[in-house]
Amino acid sequence: MSIYAIYFSPTGGTEKIVTFIAEQFGVYQSIDLCEKTSDLTNDFSEEDLCIIGVPSFGGRVPAIALERIKALNGNNATAILITVYGNRAYEDTLIELEDTLIEKNFTCQAAIAAIAEHSIMHQFATGRPDQNDLTELASFAQKIKEKTNNTVKTDFPPVHVPGDRPYREYGTIPLIPGASHTCGSCGLCAAKCPSGAIPSDNPTQTDKDKCISCMRCISVCPTHSRKLNPLMLAAASQKLKKACSGRKENELFL
Repeated sequence: MSIYAIYFSPTGGTEKIVTFIAEQFGVYQSIDLCEKTSDLTNDFSEEDLCIIGVPSFGGRVPAIALERIKALNGNNATAILITVYGNRAYEDTLIELEDTLIEKNFTCQAAIAAIAEHSIMHQFATGRPDQNDLTELASFAQKIKEKTNNTVKTDFPPVHVPGDRPYREYGTIPLIPGASHTCGSCGLCAAKCPSGAIPSDNPTQTDKDKCISCMRCISVCPTHSRKLNPLMLAAASQKLKKACSGRKENELFL
């Protein structure tokens, strides 16, 4: 059996949670869906375990992540589904991910909804996943193992996850990062942008039609030159303050 950690994680929160869960099962291989150079042609086997995680963007699977997941072929490999969200809500993300993985011939064994620090408004879920989260996530992995050990794979009941069909309308926070005067045009943001929204020959610019507001460019910029308009960020933060307040808890679905 091979173990795979498969994730779309523009700012690292989803990767941290997916790889932590994968570690609970053993040595794993990573497939980064943000990287345009990732090989998605690997055919999994029925004995393989795939921990597949995406962030929730407006209550949906990010469209680019969905496109890349659809390039995978499960061959009846076991899948643990994970959605990571920044303390607001994840709405239809898990059910959309499950539907897609079933279509791609994965056996969906379990699902987790987990919290990570908001990728845009860092005052929400600051520092999460924290140690309490990791302890709980480790217990989730143990419960999933117990299900695996006590159930013949062909007898797995379908995992029931929350969400609606049809899915909610796709939408994200319309905040587009720009480059400040300190940008040295190193091109790292252009190379790392999963949607190709930053031209490599002019990385100070951003194609607003391609940008998915994932904040990967801000996350990888070595000079912290990529930023959001502070007034727009403040307005968006105020709008989401109530929805993102309080401590949301991780959830396990078996």
